[in-house]
Amino acid sequence: MNIDKQTYKKYVKKRAPRSPLLKDMLLAFLVGGAICAFAEGIYNLYLLLKIEEETVRTLVPVTIVFLASLATGLGFFDSLAKHAGAGTLVPITGFSNAVISPALDDKSEGLVMGVGAKMFTIAGPVIVYGVISSVIYGVIYWLLGVMA
Repeated sequence: MNIDKQTYKKYVKKRAPRSPLLKDMLLAFLVGGAICAFAEGIYNLYLLLKIEEETVRTLVPVTIVFLASLATGLGFFDSLAKHAGAGTLVPITGFSNAVISPALDDKSEGLVMGVGAKMFTIAGPVIVYGVISSVIYGVIYWLLGVMA
């Protein structure tokens, strides 16, 4: 059966299920906001424990990454993401999930070739881009400081 691209696009558009866009946006907003509110609660809890604020600023992201990694390992994060969609992609939790998920998928290949090698298949390019961008930014910042 030969059909042109336009006809095929019309066929697919007619057959594809409609996405509940409003519901998806609302769930993403609520879940993303709940994750951020939870992080704020952890921040306040650490402050109540009389930990220095500068240390708390480091502890909160570490705690959130740990909890997101734990939730990924227990299978909870993927279940939440299935219903909450983009709300779970609050940068630090989504990044944690992107690092842990491939490692779990390939753990049968061993610690080095499975977990170690596959851990950064998704997050690796993000890390490389971030490091290179920060180096370029640093050089530009230094050059502007030298010229001033």
